[in-house]
Amino acid sequence: MNRIRANLEEINNRIVDAAGRTGRDPERVRLVAVSKRVHPDLIRAARECGQRLFGENYLQEAEEKIKTLDSDLEWHFIGHLQSNKSGQAANLFRMVETVDRLKIGSALDRALSGSGVILPVLVQVNIGREPQKSGVMPEEAGKLLKQLAELENLSVRGLMVMPPYFDDPEMVRPFFRRTRELALTLSEQGLLGRGEEPELSMGMSGDYQVAVEEGATLVRVGTALFGERL
Repeated sequence: MNRIRANLEEINNRIVDAAGRTGRDPERVRLVAVSKRVHPDLIRAARECGQRLFGENYLQEAEEKIKTLDSDLEWHFIGHLQSNKSGQAANLFRMVETVDRLKIGSALDRALSGSGVILPVLVQVNIGREPQKSGVMPEEAGKLLKQLAELENLSVRGLMVMPPYFDDPEMVRPFFRRTRELALTLSEQGLLGRGEEPELSMGMSGDYQVAVEEGATLVRVGTALFGERL
């Protein structure tokens, strides 16, 4: 518990400092505690320290945790999603951050048909153009946003990226900046935001401070909070 509390305080303090360096409101940045392969006891410890938002990558693992942990937690799906699993994801998570093609969006929309539920989603963009990673190419993001806007049970709130990994966080900065600029362009075209600042989910344990400086509103941090996973 003490280790989790100390880590959480350090992460939140660094978020505040990073926001302050660029004149941003730190309240606009939320920490997504990445809890894949993390024991529920550690998630409970984080909750007792004030953390309420968690991100999961694997549906089966997430379902077991969500059913057994406190109902006041907010869960985001941040892993690769298959269309045949979309119904399960739509009913488990408060937000799906990894919609990268119309097929996934349509499957989520169908799963919620008639429920009256509007699911917030993010469009995952392959900002580094890496063939091994999921995500729509930046130049195709506008087309996908137009298609998703036709789905009545989804609400696209912003973009999510997983840029290339570098030991030096400064090497990742251009990718975060590019994401922010893309979001601004899409907002100016009326395809994103719709009167609200779009969500930008970007930054992980090694580079979340740079991500905040470049406009992240959601940072996905696991190892820096929970330690190395088994």
